[in-house]
Amino acid sequence: MHITPLYASVLAILFVALSVRTLRMRHRLKIAVGDAGNQALLRAIRVHSNFAEYVPLSLLLISFVEMSGASALLVHFLGLCLLVGRAVHAYGVSRLNENYAFRVAGMAMTFTTLMGASGYLILSYAKHVGS
Repeated sequence: MHITPLYASVLAILFVALSVRTLRMRHRLKIAVGDAGNQALLRAIRVHSNFAEYVPLSLLLISFVEMSGASALLVHFLGLCLLVGRAVHAYGVSRLNENYAFRVAGMAMTFTTLMGASGYLILSYAKHVGS
């Protein structure tokens, strides 16, 4: 398994960047817990949280796809789809005057990753059980 760790590493760097951005904003605004009604901080918190909610399961599924012997092209497609989707989503949701197209595109790419990997694994299982 050589491909998934690459995407996990790049996504980890993005996660740290989102974390640092939220921490700096908290420090600048002197808000230790919650968002105190600050919309920019609320958006930073949600971008960070949403990333943490979707990326682990997505990476786990991608790693299963890779371990099952899928083509490198498929694994790269899933990894890139997740990476770009999360970056686009983070950009869109971070904006106070949000353009929902970025959120929608980011979630669509994330869901494509989840459903694509899940579908591949279910079909692989069905072929294995059926033979």
